[in-house]
Amino acid sequence: MTQSCAESFSVTQIRDRFRGFLPVVVDVETAGFDPNSHALLQVAVLLLEMNAQGELITGALFQENILPFEGSKLDQSALKFNGIEDPYHPFRDAKSERNALEKLFQPINSAVKASGCTRAILVGHNAMFDLNFIKHAAERNKMKSPFHQFSTFDTVSLAGLVYGETVLSKAVKLAGFDWDHEKAHEAAYDTLQTGRLFCKIANQWKLAKPSRA
Repeated sequence: MTQSCAESFSVTQIRDRFRGFLPVVVDVETAGFDPNSHALLQVAVLLLEMNAQGELITGALFQENILPFEGSKLDQSALKFNGIEDPYHPFRDAKSERNALEKLFQPINSAVKASGCTRAILVGHNAMFDLNFIKHAAERNKMKSPFHQFSTFDTVSLAGLVYGETVLSKAVKLAGFDWDHEKAHEAAYDTLQTGRLFCKIANQWKLAKPSRA
């Protein structure tokens, strides 16, 4: 007689949770909506980890301020919205796109390797907006992006499904976290809150997989 039920194991390694992809939370602040022509001004990256109980937790957070690339457009309404009204201000300590991306991609690539994952997958709120700006910036600078080229985890959809809310600030509060409107639209803050939201949602569905032969 053959057994119909296979044994399973609880996932405690992040490489086993998302088909070999490492989720990395990203938020970008830009000078408009077109990744081909509008400047990328600020990027934050939050690494995610898995603890011994198989729960996703937030890890290291990185942020870089970026100088507009040559010939890029600056939409004044976008600058007013994100509070970066002078992208060239010396106090921003902004780097060129290439230097900023190198600083941000390095810890991502290291985390992918250390976790045994195959590549990173971008987590974001309206994730394709963030991915498109990262992808176009990498292409402009002839760099290889660590992210999957078209797949993402979007907390807009996830929060809409779980909490019935798609606005980040409202979804974060429904998930049980505080929200500071004074810090909103700074890439590091939005990235951290998006990461907390994603972890809270993902941890509601612990994954078990069939045991390896």
